[in-house]
Amino acid sequence: MHTPASQMAAALADQAEAVCRRYLSNGRKEGRYWLVGDVHNAAGRSLYVRLVASPDGRGLAGKWTDAQNGDHGDLLDIIAASCGHRALRDTLDEARRFLSLPQPPPSVTPPPRRSKAPTGTPEAARRLFAASQPIAGTIAAVHLASRGITDLTGCDALRFHPRCWYRPSVDDDPDVRKAWPAMIAAVTDLDGTVTGVHRTWLTRDGAAKAPIAYPRRAMGHLLGNGVRFGASGPVMLAAEGIETLLSLRQVMPTLPAIAGLSAAHLAAILFPAGLRRLYVARDDDPAGATAFTTLVQRALPVGIEVMPLDPRLDDFNGDLVSFGRRRIVESVSAQLWPEDAAQFLEADNGPGRSPRIGRQRQSP
Repeated sequence: MHTPASQMAAALADQAEAVCRRYLSNGRKEGRYWLVGDVHNAAGRSLYVRLVASPDGRGLAGKWTDAQNGDHGDLLDIIAASCGHRALRDTLDEARRFLSLPQPPPSVTPPPRRSKAPTGTPEAARRLFAASQPIAGTIAAVHLASRGITDLTGCDALRFHPRCWYRPSVDDDPDVRKAWPAMIAAVTDLDGTVTGVHRTWLTRDGAAKAPIAYPRRAMGHLLGNGVRFGASGPVMLAAEGIETLLSLRQVMPTLPAIAGLSAAHLAAILFPAGLRRLYVARDDDPAGATAFTTLVQRALPVGIEVMPLDPRLDDFNGDLVSFGRRRIVESVSAQLWPEDAAQFLEADNGPGRSPRIGRQRQSP
């Protein structure tokens, strides 16, 4: 059965490149694809839209996939995300305007009351977070403990849902389960308003991530926002991943921090008023290096000092699991300014006592 939405998606697919140029203007065409950062038009290359059908007919024009989180869909999803729509009707109206099609006559009967928030919107994210429970004593806490993360003080942004729905992708087994336990992380803006959530699906015992193609996904409005730990301050910590930040918070629990959830989103975080120094826990990969460079370029004109924190392995959670808390303290203390180490770093001899090692300031 061809629904109005499927018919509209097919019409948009015939003009896939034009749709991308309008609603994903920060991307670029490469061969048969349009590459961009995400559905919200962030700069990057993790989301790709097929502009023409593949010769074997298996890949349809207008279909997109985000390699960062596994999300996928059609061009109606792109328009909905770009315009911030909460109702399919608004997206269809916008698509008709783009295609220069006549608008349908007004309905004589009022539409039924919507009882469910549209998937992927900030409203749906807020409902999921509200339906979740505090993380303490849950499978999510067990999972974090298996990664060396046991101190969850000040982690109100993290919650747990025992049966979080999972939308299978084309890379999943056909009989994959549709619901798994999940750690839910609130994505908030500078005012503390929940604009999205990040989900990490877990096995029933919390021993590992769920055996699905994409055990981590985010939804809602992410650009500029992130998962926050503690109130903003003049000195803050930023990182790409939640577990990276939580690993560092095992030794710096009072340092305000924000997780961007991907390298592209880390590079785009909004700076709170009063921020003067930002430490960035870099992942040891090209995307992490690019995100750090972008942050430096954005921060310098507004008087913010951006300082790198480099792990010994791929990321700080790998360091925590492999080397333990004491080695994290030693590594981080050598990379902090002495005053920040004294204020935030908890050495083995107790909170508030900084190690004797410290970053040496260079003469101007």
